[in-house]
Amino acid sequence: MLVLVFVICVLLLVCGYFLYGKRIERTLVLEPHKKMPSEELRDGVDYVPTPTPVLLGHHFSSIAGAGPIVGPIIAAVAFGWLPTLIWIIVGSIFVGAVHDYTAALASVNNRGMSIGQICRKHLKPSTYVMMLVFLLLTLSYVIIVFLDLTAGTMTPPAVEREGFCENGAVATASVLYIVLAVIYGLVVYKLKVNFKKASLVFVPLVFAALYVGYKFPITSDVLSHFTSSPKNFWLVILLIYCFFASILPVWLLLQPRDYLSSFLLYASLGVGTVGLLVSGFGGELSIQQPALLSFSDRNLGFVFPALFITVACGAVSGFHALVSAGTTAKQLERKKSMLPVVYGSMLVEAVLAVLAVISVMMVVKVPDKQLPTVTFANALGAFAEACGFSREAGLVFALLAINTFLLTTLDTCTRLTRFIIEEFIGREFPMRRYLTTLAALAFPAFMCFVKINDQPAWKTVWPAFGTTNQLLAAITLIVVSVWLFKNGRRLVYTIAPMIFMLVTAGYSLAVLAYSRLSEGDYIIGPISVVMFVMAVVVTIDSSSVFFKNGPVEK
Repeated sequence: MLVLVFVICVLLLVCGYFLYGKRIERTLVLEPHKKMPSEELRDGVDYVPTPTPVLLGHHFSSIAGAGPIVGPIIAAVAFGWLPTLIWIIVGSIFVGAVHDYTAALASVNNRGMSIGQICRKHLKPSTYVMMLVFLLLTLSYVIIVFLDLTAGTMTPPAVEREGFCENGAVATASVLYIVLAVIYGLVVYKLKVNFKKASLVFVPLVFAALYVGYKFPITSDVLSHFTSSPKNFWLVILLIYCFFASILPVWLLLQPRDYLSSFLLYASLGVGTVGLLVSGFGGELSIQQPALLSFSDRNLGFVFPALFITVACGAVSGFHALVSAGTTAKQLERKKSMLPVVYGSMLVEAVLAVLAVISVMMVVKVPDKQLPTVTFANALGAFAEACGFSREAGLVFALLAINTFLLTTLDTCTRLTRFIIEEFIGREFPMRRYLTTLAALAFPAFMCFVKINDQPAWKTVWPAFGTTNQLLAAITLIVVSVWLFKNGRRLVYTIAPMIFMLVTAGYSLAVLAYSRLSEGDYIIGPISVVMFVMAVVVTIDSSSVFFKNGPVEK
């Protein structure tokens, strides 16, 4: 039964790609032979035509990370696996993939502009300012959170989890990945070695780096020569890394690092799929959890809107639009690549989310304090054992791979924030990449070393992040719908997802604002109110466009 559930989910996602995805491509693509921004504006730094397989890995790594694992597991534990799986499948095909694809399409047809710039072009200046603030706040959330989380995964002394130590290994592997990425970029782009031939050498080296990290972790004894606070040490190192990841040509560090790292996720999917099929057909695994547990959770609240906010990256995420219309649109070689790279990546991410839910389905009860990443790693360990590897090897590989992907989200967010600041103040001024990157990192750097109520500052603002992220998806769909309308294209694909996400995220944010203000929380409460007002302003301004009979743009 467990195998049957997985096979049905994968078949539905495949059908979604070839039936719904292909239909959207045929219906919405404008001027398919028009020169792409990557070629028209090629600068060797941000606008770089990239082979589709490389860009697929880069895009997939940027949007995936730990998101499609953590959110679905939390939701499945709270509400049951059936509603979680239904939302993952329906949401990814009809909402998430459409959201990501249309954001990339709008950007490509507007010379690689971000969603904020497209809003500026088609809506009122005041609406653009609201959108800009919304985008910068969202990205700042992500940078602050992932700086702290990534530093935590790299900080010795190692934390004992499930019988082994992981932290120092993550630090070693991460450093090796960065070195490998730079060398790969130089080999492919400077020495002109075919990327496929280079991949045959460097992809095995990525997995070797995992092994080296496990065997030779950067211990507290090593760091004691440099600092008395290992976590602060890694925070500073990560800030420096983010600075260079933002200013260096995308082909030298960010793109090859994401591309090479994507093979870790592919491997996780492969081991999970093969192991599940082998052990499932062998009768060793079966469904242990009830399909439906509850309509309300003590921590998350009622299933609506909690389920649709919690699953996030497994079905739809506003952050994906920033990647699609930020870095990816500037590297696409041709419009035909958008469907596999953008729409396809979302559906592959959904497969990963399905595996995450299965890791809950195959156990009688998930321990209350067990991290979602450990739940997934335990399942992958069982799948690895079915494939002939040791259970511990699968467990170690899963945790190291997940923790490594925190870094891909962090460096991508820094670059995206730089783009938005540049678009707002203009690109033509001396040292622009350096100054705007410093501006992007200034606030997150300050917040990482600040505590509010004796806890890291990001934990104080985190409750508003999930809702804000989903509200960003709704606003992106609004802006994209305006662009489609002004170009005389059909809105049927974006209007329904837009309304659903707007109602879901708007209601969630209103409830959060009311509850926090009632409790006397004057941090999350006011932030939620400001976000809600901005969303209302963008919605009202955008809605007015549909009732005007202005000229259709050509």
